[in-house]
Amino acid sequence: MRPTRRYFSLALAASLLTCCLPAQADEQMDTIRKRGRLKVAVYNSFPPYSDAGKGIDVELGQALAARLGVEAEIISFMSGEDMGDDLRNMVWKGHYLRGDPADVMMRVPVDPVFAEANDKARIFGAYQREVMGMARVASRVPVPSGSAAIALEVFTREKVGVEGDTLADSFLGGVMQGRIRSNVVHYRSIEEAAKALREDGIVAIMAPIGELEAALKGDRRFVIDEVKLGELSQKSWPIGMAVKAESEELAGSLSTALAALQQDGTVEAIFKRHGVSLRSAR
Repeated sequence: MRPTRRYFSLALAASLLTCCLPAQADEQMDTIRKRGRLKVAVYNSFPPYSDAGKGIDVELGQALAARLGVEAEIISFMSGEDMGDDLRNMVWKGHYLRGDPADVMMRVPVDPVFAEANDKARIFGAYQREVMGMARVASRVPVPSGSAAIALEVFTREKVGVEGDTLADSFLGGVMQGRIRSNVVHYRSIEEAAKALREDGIVAIMAPIGELEAALKGDRRFVIDEVKLGELSQKSWPIGMAVKAESEELAGSLSTALAALQQDGTVEAIFKRHGVSLRSAR
């Protein structure tokens, strides 16, 4: 399953930092420096962020490592049943098959309540705000804003695509008392949904905007809008990184590196190369 399948009904805000022992943090940073590599965990098969060793999170991880004066060792992994499993396997404990955890994991929702529930990880460094969006045929589907009963009424007649088991899937399956559920078409990926949209099999796709922008890059036949429906409680969420809870020095070094990359335009340039608009996480 992909990380977008973990959705939260909580208000997303700044990260929760956990106190730690400097000696432990120094030990991990010493290990990274001696190794000469920063182990960066990224989700597998999750374009445009990370797929087959390429993507936004891969390039950002490499840029962060370079700022620390080391190389990046990219570790791709398949997501578990929930993000708590991913943090355990890739950040603070490790996996019985994969071995030791990575130094840092990318694409973690920066949410204080989620962080408190996963207090063995330190969540910080928001670098993007993901926003729920809709790609649509403008002449057939209205702007997705206001009341769902009005904006989504078109889907009682037309078909809309989603990736299965995602926030968009859950929302469209339950909104309007399930009236449009039969016209919600499920795909294994946003890329498959984009193919169906191009071939007129559906008239819209609901998914995070970054994924829609990348999947439909350069295709001017469709418009992509933010979904601003009153019934949708989670419209956007900040995305950041996670390290072990005690890794204070590493978190501080990565935060400083990220700030420098944001200031000099590196982060924005990485997103632009992949056809994704960078939205401030603040």
